Amino acid sequence: MLSSIKKPVAKEMKEFERYFNNTLQTKVPLLKIILNYIMRRKGKQMRPMLVFLSAGLNGKIKESSYVAATFIELLHTATLVHDDVVDNARERRGALSINALWNSKIAVLTGDYLLAQGLLISVQKDAFNMLEIVSEAVQAMSEGELLQLQKARKLNITEDVYFDIIRMKTASLLAACTACGTASVTTDPEQIKLMKDLGENIGIAFQIRDDMFDYLNNGKTGKSSGNDIKEKKITLPLIHALDKTSAGRKKQILSIIKNKKKSPKQIKEVIDFVVENGGTEYAANMMDKYRDKAFAILDTFRDSDYKTSMREFITYTTSRAK
Repeated sequence: MLSSIKKPVAKEMKEFERYFNNTLQTKVPLLKIILNYIMRRKGKQMRPMLVFLSAGLNGKIKESSYVAATFIELLHTATLVHDDVVDNARERRGALSINALWNSKIAVLTGDYLLAQGLLISVQKDAFNMLEIVSEAVQAMSEGELLQLQKARKLNITEDVYFDIIRMKTASLLAACTACGTASVTTDPEQIKLMKDLGENIGIAFQIRDDMFDYLNNGKTGKSSGNDIKEKKITLPLIHALDKTSAGRKKQILSIIKNKKKSPKQIKEVIDFVVENGGTEYAANMMDKYRDKAFAILDTFRDSDYKTSMREFITYTTSRAK
């Protein structure tokens, strides 16, 4: 489905790879090896695609659109490298993480380098409007991570707090994609704000879908069943199920979550509890709500290949299997 979504911007995405690779030039041998490793294992590149689709929706794609896509991808890559250090993750997309191959100090410095490169390219290209958008996203992402860490200690995440966290942690970056893509082709603040709202709604729906995988795994998803439970992450399906049960049962489930070592039987008990108490169904309904908000914004645009692909992109984020 992603190849179909990419079609209107396929030429731009190919050119973007060259543009992006040119920003990662260094004379430091170790850094060169690490950057080559990162470039070889790039993911689906959904965020640059979202930048170009947003630019095409609002005007004619130009060099500033490539600057926006590169800036966003550098930021995204930096946050992934840093996240692996924070989570002590040994793998990323089925390959060893930077901190696993080298060490945490090198990984943090690599992430800092990528972030600095993004800031530098925005200054060099006078993209100060984009610099503001992305700086706000970085701030929000950091605050979201810290808020989640604070709340996770006491396992007292409410639905309102959950939405605050995913709005900051995930949706802020997708909102930056759509806002920067738009800002690369127009200076109209209302249009940029509208597209930022579009990206935020896509991001919230995207994260809810991700959080549902823990409770919907049927062997087809890329995420292991019970991952969030093992990591003591309180997400929307679990929050809703806990709200719908008795105080005694809630205490039992939270005691399982608190355990550092959980047996497969205990993890299954939590999953069954969430499903039986309507947690996954509720999360699906909330995901559809934000998806439909995104569709409503998109419907204000005239028909085009970019609009069709953006609609497919939104559908993909809420129906993907991993």
